[in-house]
Amino acid sequence: MNVRTLVTSLLCLLAVAGWSQENITISGTISDAENGETLIGATVFVPAETRGTTTNEYGFYSLSVAKGDSVVIEYSYVGFQKTIKRLKPEADMTVNVDLGTGVQLEEVVVKADSYREQLRSTEMSVEAITTKEAKLIPVLMGESDIIKAIQLKPGIPSGSEGTTGLFVRGGGSDQNLIVLDEAIVYNANHLFGFFSTFNTDAVKDLKLYKGGFPAQYGGRLSSVIDVKLKEGNNRKFAGSGGIGLISSRLTLEGPIQKEKSSFIVSGRRTYFDLITGAVNNSNSDNEDFNPIPDYYFYDLNTKVNFKLGEKDHLYLSGYFGRDVFGFDSDFFNFSFNWGNATGTARWNHVFSPKLFSNTTFTFSDYQYNINNEVTGFSFNVGSNIKDANLKTDFYYAPSENHTIRMGVSATMHIFEVGRIKAGSDNGDISFSAGQEYEGYEFGLYASDEWKMTDALKVNYGLRLSAFANDGTTYIRPEPRVAANYQVSERLSAKASYARMNQYLHLISSSGVALPTDVWYPSTERIAPQRSDQVAAGFSLLLGDQFFLTNEYFYKWLDNQLDFVDGAELFANDNLEEEFAIGKGYSYGAELSIEKKEGRLTGWVGYTLSLIRRGEFEPIDPGAVFAGGEKYYAPRYDRRHDISTVLMYEITPRLTATASWVFGSGDLYWLPERRFVFQDVYGEQAEILVPLFGDRNNIRLAPYHRLDLGLVWKFLPRWGESDLTLSVVNAYDRRNAFFLYIEPQFADGEGNGTGIEVPDRLAVKQVSLFPILPALTWNFKF
Repeated sequence: MNVRTLVTSLLCLLAVAGWSQENITISGTISDAENGETLIGATVFVPAETRGTTTNEYGFYSLSVAKGDSVVIEYSYVGFQKTIKRLKPEADMTVNVDLGTGVQLEEVVVKADSYREQLRSTEMSVEAITTKEAKLIPVLMGESDIIKAIQLKPGIPSGSEGTTGLFVRGGGSDQNLIVLDEAIVYNANHLFGFFSTFNTDAVKDLKLYKGGFPAQYGGRLSSVIDVKLKEGNNRKFAGSGGIGLISSRLTLEGPIQKEKSSFIVSGRRTYFDLITGAVNNSNSDNEDFNPIPDYYFYDLNTKVNFKLGEKDHLYLSGYFGRDVFGFDSDFFNFSFNWGNATGTARWNHVFSPKLFSNTTFTFSDYQYNINNEVTGFSFNVGSNIKDANLKTDFYYAPSENHTIRMGVSATMHIFEVGRIKAGSDNGDISFSAGQEYEGYEFGLYASDEWKMTDALKVNYGLRLSAFANDGTTYIRPEPRVAANYQVSERLSAKASYARMNQYLHLISSSGVALPTDVWYPSTERIAPQRSDQVAAGFSLLLGDQFFLTNEYFYKWLDNQLDFVDGAELFANDNLEEEFAIGKGYSYGAELSIEKKEGRLTGWVGYTLSLIRRGEFEPIDPGAVFAGGEKYYAPRYDRRHDISTVLMYEITPRLTATASWVFGSGDLYWLPERRFVFQDVYGEQAEILVPLFGDRNNIRLAPYHRLDLGLVWKFLPRWGESDLTLSVVNAYDRRNAFFLYIEPQFADGEGNGTGIEVPDRLAVKQVSLFPILPALTWNFKF
C-alpha cells in the first residue's frame, strides 16, 4: 500500500460519519482573472440550499452536492464581479473560476454576501485588512504600512508613539506569532519600530487572530499574524512602485510561462544615508561640525511559482531585510546592523476532489551585530536565532457537514545568546562570552469543522506540542473549540476556547521591541509560557452595508517571564539567574462597526480592557523583584482604546481619508523619593539615588492623534498613478514617547554655602512627532 492510499484510507475512516454515497464533489481554485492570483476566502454558495464554503489559504475549495441534480453555484469575492454557474454533475468534477473586476453592478450584493459568510463562519476574534485599504490610510512619512493599518482595528493597541509593537488582549510584544509565507519573522520592524518589515506592494493577504486560534497554529500566546506574499502575475508583465520623502520601492512581476509559472520581485530602500552623507561632505572643512550618523534600511521580496500539472503546484519565496546604522570618525568607528532572512519552499498537491495537501519547508534567520573600533581596541556584540521547519498539512472535505484539517510539523532552533568578543589589536587583551543552545519543537494537530444543524456549527480540535532542549522535554496538549449559532440570517452568536504554549522567550529590558532583544529557549528551570483564553460575542448585519461585532474575552497567563531588579542581560553566562517567573490575566470587551460599500467606507472600533501581572518569584533566591508578589498593571495596560478610520470617494479620481485614535496613557515606573550624595569636601552635590515604590505608578496623559490623507488618481496611457498627500498628527498633539527625570536645584545663596542643593525631581516628557506632512507618488503599469 503506497502513502497516498494509506492517507486517503485513514481520512475516510475519520470522516465515515459524514460520508454520503449520494453526493459528489465539485472542487477547484478561484483566481483573479487579471493576474491569476488565487483568492483567499472567496465564497462558493448554493442559493437553493443556503449553504456553501470558502476557499482556503491556498485558494482551493471543495463542495459536496447531490449527484445528478442541476445545481446553481455562485462564486464571489469582495471587489470582484460575481460569477454564476449552472452545473449538472454526474461525477466528481473540477471547476476552476476566474473572477474579474471592472464595473461592479452587484457590489452591494457581493459585500453583503461577504458579511453573511462571516455570520456563518466559526472564526471569531479575527481581523483582516486589504492592501487597498492599507494604501489609503495616512501614515508616517507617507510610507504605506500594513501592520500599522491593522493596529487600527479593535483589540490591537500599539506600543508607544510611532512603534509597531503589538499588545493583543493583554499579551506582551513577544507573544505574537508573525509568519511570512509560513516562515517565522522574529523582528518585524525597521528603524527601531517606526516601520514594519512588510512592503505592502508585495503583500497579498494579512489575517490576524486574537483568539479562537485554529489548531494548525501554535508557539505563541496572544496572536497570530499570517502574511501571504503575492504569487506574481501569470498573465502579463506588470509593475508598480512609489517614490516618497524617505524611500522608494519597485515591484516587477510577470509570467515565466504564461498561466503556468510566474515571478515577482519587490524591493524597497530608504535614502537617509544619501542625504546625511551629502550634509557631512559639505561640512567636511568645518571643525565645529558634528557629523550625522549614516542610517538606511532595505528589504527584498522574491517569489516564483510553477504549475507542475493539474494537481501539483510548487512555490519558492524569500525575504531579505536589513537595517544599517554607522558612524565613523578619526577616533572610533561604530556600526550596528540587524535584520531577517526567510526562505520558503512549498508544494501543493490535490489527491482527490476532497483531499488537498500542502508541504512546506521554511528557514528563518534573525541576527544583530554591534561593532565598535577604538584606537587599539575593538569589541563585537551580537545575537542570532535560526530556524529550519518542515511541515505537512491536509485539508479534507468528506461531506457538506465536515471539513477536517490535520498536520504535523518539526522545527530546529539554533540560538546564540549574548555573544560578545572584545580585545586589543595586538592580542594582549582578549575577552569573550555568550551561550549557544539548540532546541527542537514539534507539533501534531487535527480539527474538524462540523455542521451539526442548519444553525449550529462547531470547530473542535487538538494540538499536541512538544519542545526538547539539553535533555529537558516538555509535551503539552492544546485543546481548541469554537462554535457559531446562527440566530437568524442577520445575527449569529459565537464562542471559543483556546490553550496556547510558548517555548521561546524574548529577553528585553524595554517595553518597546528593539533589535537588541534576545530570544531564549525553555530549559529545565524556565518552563514554557501558557495561556488559556475564552471569548464570546455576536455579529449583526445592519441592512446590507453595516456589520457590527461585539466580543468579550478573558485570558489566564502562566509562567510569565520578567527580570529581577538590576538584571545584567549582556555578557552574562548565567542569564537564568536574572529571571523571575509569575502569572497574569486580562479581560475586556471589543466593539466594532464596519462599512465596506458606498462612497463612504471605514470602521469604528472600541476596546475596554484590564491587564495584570503578579506572583513573581526570582529563580535566584537572593535576587529581588520589588512589588512582584502582588498583582500590578504592566506598562501597556490601557483601559480605553478607540480607533476611527474613514475613506470618502469624492470623485472616482479623488479620495479623502482620515484616522483618529485615542488611548489611555501608558504606565511608567517613577521614583517616589530620593536621597542625595555629597562629596567629603562639601562641594556641589552631583548624585541622586531614586527610591521606587509600587511598580508602574504613573500613567501618562491620554494618547490621541488625527491623521489626514488625500489620494488623487491619474490614468496615463501606460497604466495608473496617484499622488498621495498625508498629514500625520494634524492638530499637533505632543504625545509622550518617554519620560526622564531631571534634578531641580535650589539656590544655595540663602544658606550661605553658595552650593546649589537638589530639592526635587522634575519629570520631563519627550515627544517625537509634530505635524508631519508627506507626499508620495505611486504608479502601476
